[in-house]
Amino acid sequence: MAHSHDHDHDHDHDHDHDHDHDHGHSHAHGHSHGHGHGHGHHHHHHVDPDAGDRAVATAVGVNMLLTIAEIVGGILSGSVALIADAVHNLSDAMSLLIAWGARKIARRPRDGVMTFGYMRIELVAALINYTTLIIIGLYLVWEAVERFINPEPVTGWLMIAVSGLALLVDAVTALLTYRLSKESVNIRAAFLHNLADALGSVAVIIVGVLVMLFGWDIADPIVTLGIAGYILWMAFSEIRHVIRILMLGAPDGIVPEEVVAKMQAVAGVENVHHLHIWQISERVTSLEAHLVTDATELSRVQEIKTALREMLRGEFGITHVTLDAETREGCCADASVIGA
Repeated sequence: MAHSHDHDHDHDHDHDHDHDHDHGHSHAHGHSHGHGHGHGHHHHHHVDPDAGDRAVATAVGVNMLLTIAEIVGGILSGSVALIADAVHNLSDAMSLLIAWGARKIARRPRDGVMTFGYMRIELVAALINYTTLIIIGLYLVWEAVERFINPEPVTGWLMIAVSGLALLVDAVTALLTYRLSKESVNIRAAFLHNLADALGSVAVIIVGVLVMLFGWDIADPIVTLGIAGYILWMAFSEIRHVIRILMLGAPDGIVPEEVVAKMQAVAGVENVHHLHIWQISERVTSLEAHLVTDATELSRVQEIKTALREMLRGEFGITHVTLDAETREGCCADASVIGA
């Protein structure tokens, strides 16, 4: 058996890792191992990690201050609405805290236990935050239905005052996390928590005005249902992407059959099978496959694999590649093209 292992590591500034691993097997005796490490830096204009951490930490602080202020105000005024809003803001602070913690853990270096690194913790955090957002949406539906069945008088001016304050804090939080939400599914989940809150505050102000001007108490459950519907639609559409990555699904936009066709079009490649494509994180896509070549020399096998690596990176943005090269005589007899 002759094995050649090539490892190319490209590190960008957000600690995502691009790896190319090639395992070539040709049926001759002896072992040769070659390791090459190349470091390249990609400039994606990422937000500086420390500045990002500070922005999220500030957002947590702002939300905690509002929570404390609303609890004190609620106790002094006897307003259940204020205390209820405080609890809601506490959930925002918690979602931001989870996102902040995940950001910190994700940047830990790889080790013997986590050989891929810790970057997937951000996906776990996003899953937690989207799940809580779905729970909040379902709770709002239940509360709205309850209000339809048993209407209650609404204090318009108090609703407007509380929601105005909450909207201000939500706006500050959204500004702090908006840029980060563009590049991280983890922060996006926390950002959408806040956006849902901000929409809730706007809706409550509208309801408060309608109640004060026209006495339309029914506007409260109607608007609540509208907010709940939007929150649920948003959370379910976003959580699908997170679950797909965690389930080792091929990324959106990459069709495995197309990848196989392109690989088999590379000179020297006779057959591709046992193909797996998945995402390690939002920004790192991996591929592993067995390929049958017409090469008899190990140097030719290396040339073919280098051509494949370049094609996969250029055509599909796949940067973490593991290729197992086989001869016609030594290939898997009952190999399926995709998976297995």
